[in-house]
Formats: sequence, C-alpha cells, structure tokens
Amino acid sequence: QVQLVESGGGLVQAGGSLRLSCAASGRTLSSYTMGWFRQAPGKEREFVAAISWSGSRTRYTDSEKGRFTISRDNAANTVYLQMNSLKPEDTAVYYCAADFRGFSLPLSSDQYDYDYWGQGTQVTVSS
Repeated sequence: QVQLVESGGGLVQAGGSLRLSCAASGRTLSSYTMGWFRQAPGKEREFVAAISWSGSRTRYTDSEKGRFTISRDNAANTVYLQMNSLKPEDTAVYYCAADFRGFSLPLSSDQYDYDYWGQGTQVTVSS
C-alpha cells in the first residue's frame, strides 16, 4: 500500500509562485511514473504534469508548459511541482498520483491509469 501526502498549497497573488510537494510512504516510488492533477470547483479533475521514474521524461498540458515544472527526488521518495506565473484559473485542489502500470510506458494524462492518489492540497490564486 502507498500513501501520498501533498503539501505546499496556499493563497498566492496572480503572478506568484508555489512549490507543491508529494511525499510517499509505504513503498518506494523510484520505479513508477508520477503525475499531478487538479480539480477546480464544478469541474472534472484534469491532468497537469507527469514524470517518468528516472525524471528523464516529462509531460505537460499546453497551458502549463513553461510555467510549471515537475521534478522528483527518488532518494527522498518525493515529487514536486514548481508553479510560476500563477493565474486565477490555476485555482484548484492539486493531487499527486502514482502510476504502477510499468515504467517503460508512455507518460499518461488519463487519471484512470493512476493507481494511488493523495488527499490533495488547495491552491488559490487571487487576481
């Protein structure tokens, strides 16, 4: 069993930055793809970014590319999401998730490919 705990969310003004962390326990994440998703009020959960087990491959949506950076520290069993130039439309609960399907597969943006989820951390961007 894997437990994922997100932290680092909060209230920030538009144009500001936040760094989210996702710490894992119960199992090492070093062999697995990790992803970040978010869910705004009244909207479905959507993909934000993913990173391969080694950190050599990353994937973003077009709206986050250049503003967000996903990274990982396998020794610390932690994944990060650095968010810069934040916009009010980035306001959402942010979730990290682990994909245990296999480390050689393409990085997935489909939430149903992810096996374990954290409880989420709230990010609010004021205008």
